[in-house]
Amino acid sequence: MEPLLLGIDVGTSSVKAALVDPRGRLHAVGQAEYPLHHIRPAWVEQDPEDWWLGTCKAVQEALAQVPHGAERVLGLAVSCQAPALLALDRSGRPLRPAMIWMDRRAEAEIVRLAELMGADEIYRITGNRPDAFYVAARLLWLRNHEPEILRQTWQFVQVNGYINYRLTERLTLDPSNAVLLQMRDYHKEEWSEALCAACGVAPSQFPEVMAAHGVQGELTRQAAEATRLKAGTPVMAGTVDSPAAALEVGVVEPGIAAEMTGTSTVVIIPNNRGLTEPALIAMPHALPGIHLLLGAMVASGGCLRWFRDQFGQPEVQAASEGKAGAFDLLTRQAAEVPAGSGGVIFLPYMMGERSPLWHTNARGVFFGLSLATPKAALVRAILEGAAFALRHNMEVALRAGAEVRELRSVGGCSRSDLWNQIKADVLGRPLLLPRTSVGSPFGAAVLAGMGVGVYPDVRKSLLEMVQLDRRFDPDPANHERYTRTYQVFRDIYEHLKGDFDHLASVTP
Repeated sequence: MEPLLLGIDVGTSSVKAALVDPRGRLHAVGQAEYPLHHIRPAWVEQDPEDWWLGTCKAVQEALAQVPHGAERVLGLAVSCQAPALLALDRSGRPLRPAMIWMDRRAEAEIVRLAELMGADEIYRITGNRPDAFYVAARLLWLRNHEPEILRQTWQFVQVNGYINYRLTERLTLDPSNAVLLQMRDYHKEEWSEALCAACGVAPSQFPEVMAAHGVQGELTRQAAEATRLKAGTPVMAGTVDSPAAALEVGVVEPGIAAEMTGTSTVVIIPNNRGLTEPALIAMPHALPGIHLLLGAMVASGGCLRWFRDQFGQPEVQAASEGKAGAFDLLTRQAAEVPAGSGGVIFLPYMMGERSPLWHTNARGVFFGLSLATPKAALVRAILEGAAFALRHNMEVALRAGAEVRELRSVGGCSRSDLWNQIKADVLGRPLLLPRTSVGSPFGAAVLAGMGVGVYPDVRKSLLEMVQLDRRFDPDPANHERYTRTYQVFRDIYEHLKGDFDHLASVTP
């Protein structure tokens, strides 16, 4: 029987496990969901035990779908949501729930950190602007608000690092996750003593940094019993979900970018020069020698979901009667509206925005409404607004020196032909879809294959494995129209930027 590679992605709402053969064919997928805990506004935590139990369940589900699954697995790797703050005691147990990437409680601490070291100096060292998104600010929050937890901490780990610890009883940290700590010198690839001191931690409290495809350890007998895998199975260090997803669509060289759109959108743009840009997120790719610039939007598909939940009751009812999915029904209506949504423009900042604005107080806006505006135009405006925000991120990356000839799309929202065409028209670049897509677990499986020697030339292997199925070419007339509208989109935000902050100051 053909050997298999196991890729696991521990995401924000669920863990997914995929069994892939060395030729890139998907054999099985298992999935398990777990909750988010919104402790207070902007405080978001998860129980690491939920990650572990979800991992065990998803792996067991995938293995059950193939004959002799455990014996066929050559190796595994884990990708993950990032960054998170998880503190372990000396027995390897979590001292508190994990603060995940959505957590914004450290806004005051990032201001203080910038005052202590200077925002420009933090960017110079780490390759990323100071922000509460990164772990450094949360470490300072921990020092200020939970000093006893800080005193008891043996090691700080990331999500995949914790799962790997449960699998192998060894701790490591991959380069992509290491950068998102904002505690290391980006170009020297070493810990910043100044940042560690400012946050009250020591470099020794972080695991050894190991290449994403490096063999971290072997599955223990206890972990084998929990997952139903074979004891001794090699475990690689793994990576962040974005680099893993980039591998699935063959994003391994400059000029070819990827975008993932689900609840949020991330655009992933590779380069071989170690580019950084303060408005974007810089990190190493999972492949040696390649770096990434990431544009990370907070809400894209989430805005469409909001509209469905608030104004799409007829479509939800029709979906319950088996006529079609509610989102499909909404986008069918939007397809009848010409490009430009009849003059309606939507700012998709429903939960503030990350790159390139980094504006927590920004909010969603419908602009240009009239009594003649139909519901379908609002739906199309949401799709176009997300595409405009995607273009904004891409333009910033291009000015920083990146190159994008074509875009490859993955994620749940890539199933919308209308949205795919809008993105191609707004960006003025072709958008391509892979024939099959399981997401980040596929990339994690590729890393597992690299670690056990299946892919001596992984770039060549990916070119053979990645099958692109559909292509959306930009319509020149629509691109010209969207380019004019895009400038208005940008101007609306600039005109309202101060008003967003004022509204936040007067809103209870």
